[in-house]
Amino acid sequence: MATYVLVPGADGKAWYWHLVARELRDRGHTVVDVDLPDDEAADLDAFADAIAAAVRDAAPPPPAPVVLVAQSLGGFSAPLVVDRQIPVDRIVLVNAMVPRPGETAGAWWGNTGQPAARAAYATATGRDPDAEFDPRTDFFHDVPPEVTEEALAAPQSGPPPALFVQPWPRAGWPDVPTRFVQGRDDRFFPLEFQREVVRDRLGIDVEVMPGGHLLALSRPRELTAQLLDEA
Repeated sequence: MATYVLVPGADGKAWYWHLVARELRDRGHTVVDVDLPDDEAADLDAFADAIAAAVRDAAPPPPAPVVLVAQSLGGFSAPLVVDRQIPVDRIVLVNAMVPRPGETAGAWWGNTGQPAARAAYATATGRDPDAEFDPRTDFFHDVPPEVTEEALAAPQSGPPPALFVQPWPRAGWPDVPTRFVQGRDDRFFPLEFQREVVRDRLGIDVEVMPGGHLLALSRPRELTAQLLDEA
């Protein structure tokens, strides 16, 4: 059995992972749910501190191995946890942003070419490439309606502005085995775009599964199986 530390994306809410957390617990694993700070001054260090504190404060103490799972924007903060005396055995990135040393989360979009990749994918799939971001269209297109309505009925909050201006503080990716799970139908971070970014920045291939950007809500059982598959 292992401890899965589930780090949410831009909304910062542990609720995002609730369906996967249930699946993991049903299989006997320990799950550490993480709610990230919503203080406007919270930066990457504050997020990493919060993740580490959630692991340390878990009761009873979580067993090893510790698997750190990060969604989307969580790719910037989760790897910093390894510098906070948390014995991380594996990192699994899910539809995530992969930073370079010194890069800010605000600069990542232009540096990687995400806007152009998103527009090109929209064109290729018969959608308007110039349409403004719409969470229902870009994020929830493959999430069950009842889950979508529950998510959108909750108070909405964006990530703290400070998160986007702090340069990523590590000199390189942690020396921890890392996997990357990518939704084949992600409209926000398209598959071929992610293949290139991940290969360039991590030197690994993505593991493709069906689904869009919010895999933990659209395909929780399949994502759980992917997390547990260490072959």
